[in-house]
Amino acid sequence: MFVDETKIRVKAGNGGNGIVAFRREKFVPRGGPWGGDGGRGGDVIMESSERHNTLVHFRFNPEYKAERGRHGEGANKTGREGEDVLLKVPVGTLVYDDETGELLHDFSSPDDRIIIAHGGRGGRGNAQFATSVHQAPRESEDGKLGEEKFLRLELKLLADVGLVGYPNAGKSTLISRISSARPKIADYPFTTLQPNLGVVVVGEMPHEQSYVVADIPGLIEGASEGAGLGMQFLRHVERTRLIAHLVDVSDASGRPDPVVDYKVIMKELASFGGEIDKKPTIIIATKIDVANPKKLSKLKTFAARSKRAFLAISAVTGEGIEALKWEMAKRVDALRTKAAEDASKAAEEVEPEVPTRRSRKSAR
Repeated sequence: MFVDETKIRVKAGNGGNGIVAFRREKFVPRGGPWGGDGGRGGDVIMESSERHNTLVHFRFNPEYKAERGRHGEGANKTGREGEDVLLKVPVGTLVYDDETGELLHDFSSPDDRIIIAHGGRGGRGNAQFATSVHQAPRESEDGKLGEEKFLRLELKLLADVGLVGYPNAGKSTLISRISSARPKIADYPFTTLQPNLGVVVVGEMPHEQSYVVADIPGLIEGASEGAGLGMQFLRHVERTRLIAHLVDVSDASGRPDPVVDYKVIMKELASFGGEIDKKPTIIIATKIDVANPKKLSKLKTFAARSKRAFLAISAVTGEGIEALKWEMAKRVDALRTKAAEDASKAAEEVEPEVPTRRSRKSAR
């Protein structure tokens, strides 16, 4: 089961109470206060993991509570700290405070770990209150309460290329042809009910390249208003670097104009927001083994006029598949390089400049 949004409640452990105790032993006059502090409550920790690709494990167990700290003991012993709770989430998970809507964290890389709810501090025992003028204190502190939060988890799959288009445009067939993914394929609309990921490898060692392709359930006109499967899965395209827009140029689609098909889907992408429609795009004519030549020619001309990359493929016969794999690899590599350069420039702008000896003298 694929689950990409869910709500959970997390509760960090309460701190243990400090206690009031006095040392009473034979041959130890005026033993004094001996009450220990309470232990700290356990934290609720979240960590991103590449072993998970869905939030389904939170759907059936929506509450998580860390262990409380133990109370202090006599002989000035501090109570044991509570055990932490570790929650594993898929890479690409966004954590929101469900009450305020605030984004708390974006798990955009593997093995990223944060404390999402802090445990309460343990209370002080009476030994901590002893002073020169107050040598037998009978007060202590209760432990602090651990944080409690209601969270909304939203998963946005991390992929380099997103496949979009009408239902039955050939997205699932294509991803099964270029990767090891095995989505359900049938000759009726909306066969794909959840996103599928596949890893595409081109070239040979040691110069091979790989990138991740996401097959997104098909869109239809009016998807932004809830038609078909709606736009609930388009969040998974927001983080892709490249859009591969598949357009059926055969007569099997029952739609006469492939350019209109392209524009309808682009309009729905624009309605979703997130500037998905402005991402670098490749127009891919599919099913060319049974293509209508007029449709194919019209779509190719439109791509040239709109200055979009254009490729024609048949996932059944394999025609154009290798060219498409290499074209996507080339574009993904260029986009990765640009993203790395932009990140490096941003880091340089944020990093404060360390003054040199010469600049220090001139400053004087």
